[in-house]
Amino acid sequence: MELAMGAPFQTALPHKGPPALVLFALAVGAFAIGTTEFAAMSLLPFFARDLGIDLPTAGHAISAYALGVVAGAPVIAALGARLPRRTLLIGLMAMFALANGLSALSPSYHWMLLFRFLSGVPHGAYFGVAALVAANLVPIEQRTLAIAKVMSGLTVATVIGVPVANWMGQALGWRSGFFVVAALAVATMTLVALYAPRDAGDAKASPMRELTALGKGQVWLTLLTGAIGFGGLFAVYTYVASTMMEVTHVSETYVPFILAIFGIGMTLGNLAVAWLADKARNRTVIGVLLWSAASLALFPLMAGNIWTLSLIVFLIGIGGGLGTPLQARLMDVSGDAQTLAAALHHSAFNVANAIGPWLGGLSIAAGYGLVSTGWIGAALALGGLAVFLLAIVLERRRPGLIPAAAE
Repeated sequence: MELAMGAPFQTALPHKGPPALVLFALAVGAFAIGTTEFAAMSLLPFFARDLGIDLPTAGHAISAYALGVVAGAPVIAALGARLPRRTLLIGLMAMFALANGLSALSPSYHWMLLFRFLSGVPHGAYFGVAALVAANLVPIEQRTLAIAKVMSGLTVATVIGVPVANWMGQALGWRSGFFVVAALAVATMTLVALYAPRDAGDAKASPMRELTALGKGQVWLTLLTGAIGFGGLFAVYTYVASTMMEVTHVSETYVPFILAIFGIGMTLGNLAVAWLADKARNRTVIGVLLWSAASLALFPLMAGNIWTLSLIVFLIGIGGGLGTPLQARLMDVSGDAQTLAAALHHSAFNVANAIGPWLGGLSIAAGYGLVSTGWIGAALALGGLAVFLLAIVLERRRPGLIPAAAE
């Protein structure tokens, strides 16, 4: 199978299990990753209290995880490109299980930072390799939706895993949430071993071949779109639990329900955006970024009431569907270096996960209040849109680079 711009796209791998079971196995890993990534944000007030630090300082643990993703994804993708993808996925989940188990045992703030960084290291490479495996199970015109089905594990985590982890954090202590994630990672290892396709690896792959992705301007612009444009969602989501308790003035027992509403929006957005992107990817990305900018700008106006807060959190969650069309776009513009490009996608989104909470924390610390994160988020979404529009302008100067369906 060939991509429209001439880059090789692997033919379907031999299945050990039916494609639906392969996608399910990969989605369980996404569920584990989504649970720890988003639950850590919702548990922020609880481990801040336990470790004796303030909220902006506790937010550094979120940024540490994100930086682990940023650092780990390119290194693992480049060095592991020759490995069979099934083997690589199992190894990544083993590391993820260990690091989250250690996070649960953190004796101090600084140990927490270290273990959250290590937890993030396998994140990007896992999603990148899982996306490539998923895309190779279906015809090319269905690959964005296949990737979305794997990513649905992450979005369902925001509906089920995160609220449950938050509830456990309140009832059993915040450490219990990280123990659950470690157990989910072990379950993923088992499912991947049972059902993932067996492949011999790519003997022609090398770190130098993967690094060719870094010489492509469209790769960088696509990554930058995610790094900036998705930061707005994280700016708001990181502090939503604190906003509820200090601005909306509701009990912390409501937090899991609002997080579940966000997750429902993200799950629906993920699937709907992927379906649209398989028909018109560029227009879909533009529409999602505009949607995000508008909903984030409304957050400060709607955070004072639990009902309006519920609505705006749902609408912000829909904007979380941005990831899958950008992942598919990277497959088109990366040439022979798809493993690194796919992994870097999650580095970019975790740059967003670092930038969003950091800028939000600066705004809060400067005295603008918790709701100011919405204005920060809207500005970031518009910044991502500006980058993507630049990518389209440059792309149209080189016709044939991207499949026509992307338009």
